[in-house]
Amino acid sequence: MFKVHTIAAFKDNYIWLIHQIGSSKAYVVDPGCAQSVIDYLATTTLNLVGVLITHHHSDHTGGIAQLQQHFDHRLVVYGPSNEQIAGLTESLSININTTIDISHLGNVQVFAVPGHTLGHIAYYIDNKLFCGDTLFSGGCGRLFEGTPNQMLQSLKMLAQLPDNTEVYCAHEYTRANLNFAQQVTPNNIELNKYSQKVDQLRSQNIPSIPSTIAIEKAINPFLRCHINETQVAISNEYKIPNIDEIQTFTLMREWKNNF
Repeated sequence: MFKVHTIAAFKDNYIWLIHQIGSSKAYVVDPGCAQSVIDYLATTTLNLVGVLITHHHSDHTGGIAQLQQHFDHRLVVYGPSNEQIAGLTESLSININTTIDISHLGNVQVFAVPGHTLGHIAYYIDNKLFCGDTLFSGGCGRLFEGTPNQMLQSLKMLAQLPDNTEVYCAHEYTRANLNFAQQVTPNNIELNKYSQKVDQLRSQNIPSIPSTIAIEKAINPFLRCHINETQVAISNEYKIPNIDEIQTFTLMREWKNNF
């Protein structure tokens, strides 16, 4: 069993601190800001031993060097081998998915999820998915490097994980994503219920994350491109009849970019 701690950084980033219950050895996921991690660790008895990186963007990697310096260059740093990320000690070459053994974490499943960036990876640990900027609650990442088909396939793969999988994305984008989702499918009852729950959490400054795979399959339009309701909504918006799943995703991502 693992415990996940939430470390807020910058305007809306989340850095995740994870360790086995009963162990003081911890890892952080996507530490864009080292000082936020250092300050949080000072309030605990945990000892940072490693870093898990999902992709190369600086708000996910910017703290690596300072953390190494602070911890006497003893940290093991995992990340994708096919992206330019300074400070990796363990470069992971992932084609689809693989399982690796990580000290103090055990068997960790790593998925290749290209789309947001070409080398983006996600970590699946103890029914917890650390997916960086691929899958957000109510949305998905922008396509800075990958194709719509790559991102759609990445999202479909993540959607096949068990329904009770906890989804730990890297940003508090949920309210903005739900505003768009409700524009696309305003009659989605589960979406509207979830939206009310998120508003309650955020009004108390409580993170909306983690979500779950079950929730996302019910409310996230980017995981529902195969469903007639979503296809009709996009077809009507763009006045293109009889669109398929990939067309739905592509046009919806375009719509969201300009929403």
